Amino acid sequence: MEKSLPEQTPCFSRWNRKGWSAFASLHRCVTIGVLWVGMSILLLATQGASAQHADTTAVLRELRIREVGISGSRQAPVRTVMSQTPLFDRKAQAAAPCQTLEAALRNAPSVDIRERGGKGTQADISVRGGSFDQTMVLLNGIDFTDARTGHQSHSLPVDIECISGVELLEGIPGVGAYAGAVNIRTAPLLPQYLRVEGVGGQHGYAYGSLSGAVAKERFSLLGAASYRRSDGYRHNTDFDTYNVFVRSSYEAPRSGFFDFQAGYQNRAFGSNGFYGAYNPEQWEHTSTALASLRWQHSAGCFAWGAYVSYRKNFDRYDWTRGTVLNRHNTDNVGAKAWVDCDWAGGTTTLGGDYAFSHIYSTNLGELLTTPHGDYLRGKSRHTGNVYLRHSKRWRRFDAAASAGASLTPYGPALLWSLDGGCQPAEGLRVSIGASQSMRLPTFTDLYYSSPAQINNLDLVPEKAVTVRAGARYAKGRWSASATGYYRAGRDIIDWVWHPDDDPVPEWRGKWHSEQTSELDTYGVELTGGYASSEGFLRRATLSYAWITASRSSELIAKSAMDFLRHKAALAVEVRFLRRMSLALTASVAHRNGSYTHYPVPGDASVTETRDFKPYFLLDARLAWEKGICRLYVDGMNVTDTRYCDMGGIPLPGAWVTGGVVLTIGKR
Repeated sequence: MEKSLPEQTPCFSRWNRKGWSAFASLHRCVTIGVLWVGMSILLLATQGASAQHADTTAVLRELRIREVGISGSRQAPVRTVMSQTPLFDRKAQAAAPCQTLEAALRNAPSVDIRERGGKGTQADISVRGGSFDQTMVLLNGIDFTDARTGHQSHSLPVDIECISGVELLEGIPGVGAYAGAVNIRTAPLLPQYLRVEGVGGQHGYAYGSLSGAVAKERFSLLGAASYRRSDGYRHNTDFDTYNVFVRSSYEAPRSGFFDFQAGYQNRAFGSNGFYGAYNPEQWEHTSTALASLRWQHSAGCFAWGAYVSYRKNFDRYDWTRGTVLNRHNTDNVGAKAWVDCDWAGGTTTLGGDYAFSHIYSTNLGELLTTPHGDYLRGKSRHTGNVYLRHSKRWRRFDAAASAGASLTPYGPALLWSLDGGCQPAEGLRVSIGASQSMRLPTFTDLYYSSPAQINNLDLVPEKAVTVRAGARYAKGRWSASATGYYRAGRDIIDWVWHPDDDPVPEWRGKWHSEQTSELDTYGVELTGGYASSEGFLRRATLSYAWITASRSSELIAKSAMDFLRHKAALAVEVRFLRRMSLALTASVAHRNGSYTHYPVPGDASVTETRDFKPYFLLDARLAWEKGICRLYVDGMNVTDTRYCDMGGIPLPGAWVTGGVVLTIGKR
C-alpha cells in the first residue's frame, strides 16, 4: 500500500521511542493512520529491554510510506520472558560459512555446541554452563523440548535458509528453562520467492533444498523441503537426513490472527563412539513430527491468545549396527492461554500452560501389564504453570516482575523473576535481573540402565537462581555488549562414577544417576562489532566468553564440569570485485575437564585419562553473486585441526564443499 502524504502534516511522534527508528531517516515527521499492535510489541522486543514476548517474525504484510517499508507480525508470548540475547541473525550473517544451525550457533558466546559428527548429524545445545537437558528449545515461540532426553530437543525439521534468527531467552520461571531457552524463528526470505540450492563436496556430501513463500494481503505461506547425506569422514559416520517444514498465517478481520506450523524430520546415521567411545559400530535412526496452532486477538486495552502443540518422536538405537538394542516412542503435547491488559499502571499478563508427556520404550519407564507392540515399558506425566506478570515503562526506565506456580508430579513450586533497565544515553541500555527456574528429570535420567549404568527413581527437580547484569550499546555502524551472570544450582542431576571399591556392591564400576551436588556457575560475555552496507569491509565481530564453576561434590561426574572455560570468536566479511565476497570465522575454545580415551577400538579394557585441549578452528566462504544466482565454496576447519567436543570422539578435519543457489523473488 502506498500513500501520498500532505507536505504540511507534522504530527508523527517517534513511534518506537527511539530517535534512530526507521522514520528518523526521513528527517521529517509523518502521519500514520493505522499500525498493528504487534509491530509495537515487535520493536520493544528488539530493543533488548525487558521483552515480554519472543520474536516470531514472519513476513505477513508490508506498509510503504514513500521509500520506507515496515514489516511486522503478531508474536507468541513465551512464559514471562524478561530479556533476550541475539545468537544468530540471518540478515547480518547471510555471507557466513554456515550450512547448518549448529555451525551458525558455534561462535555465539552464550552457546556451547557439542557435536558428535559432521554437518549437524548429532549435537547438543547448552547455554551458559548448563547442560543440554537444562536448555528449553522453542520453535517460533512454541516449546518443543523433548521429555525423554535433551539429545532430541533441537532435532527440528528446519534448515538454516528458513531460520531468520535465534535468541537466548532468559528469566523464564517455571518448568524447563533451567539455564535458559533457545528460540528459533522462521520467516520467508522475501514475501514471494522460490529458492533452489544444491551442494556437493568431500566425503560424498550432498545437500539439496527447495523452499518458497507466497504472501497476499492477510495470508502468508512458507514451505521448505531438503535432503542431506554423506558417506562419513571416518568409519561408520555416514548419515541421511530429510526435512519438510511448512508455516502459514492468516489475519481474519474479526476472528483474529492464526499461525500454523508443521514439520517432519527423518534421520539415520552411523554413531561411531557416540554413546560409548570404544565402540565404533553404533547406529541410530530417529523420526520427528511436530505441529502447532496459535491464535491471537485484541480489543481495546485487552489482548489474548492461545496455542496447542504436539511433537511425536521415534528413536531406534543399535549398539551394533543392524541389531536393535533400544526403541523409544514419545509424545509431547502442550497447550497455553494468556491475556494482556494495557492500562495506566503498565501491562499486566495472566496466563497458564499445560504439558503432557508420554513414552513407550524397550527400557525406559515402568513395566506394562500388556506389551505395546515391541515396547515393554511406558510412563506418562503432567505438568503445568500459572503466572502473573506486570511491567511498567516510564521515561528512560523500565521494570518487570512475575510470580507463578509450577504444578508437577513432584508437587507445587513457587517461582519468580525480576528485571529492570534504563537508557542513560542514546543507544545505550543497562539492565539487571534475577529469576528462579527448575527442570524435571528426563525419562532417561530416571529409568535408563545398561551394563555400565544404573538408573535412579528417587530423582527430584533441579532448581536454580540466576542473577545477571548487562549493558548494550549500538550507534551507527558500531555495537558492543557486556554481560555477567551467576547461577546457583541445587539438586544437580548427573551420572556419577562409583569405583570398584564402592560400599554399595551393585554400583561398583558403574555410572549412577544422582543429584548429590550443588553447582555455582559464574560467567562473563563480551562482544563488539562493526557493520556496513557498503565499502570493502562489511562486517567484523569479536566475542569472548569465560565461565567457571564450583561443585560441592568430589565424586566424578560425567558432564557437569565439561563446560567451555574460554571461548573467543572473530567473524569478518569483505566485498570486492563488485560481486565477490569472502567471509571468515575463526574461534579458539578451551573446555574444562577430562575424558576417558580408548586407544584400541572395540576394547574397553585399555583406557587413558586425557584433559580437553584448546583448539583453533577457521572456516571460510568465497561467494559470487549476480541476479538470481549465487555460487559459493565453503572450507570448514581449513587448518585441519584435530579436536573433539565429546570425549574421545574426533570431529571432521578440513572439509570442502561447493554450492549453487537460485532465488527467484518478488519484494
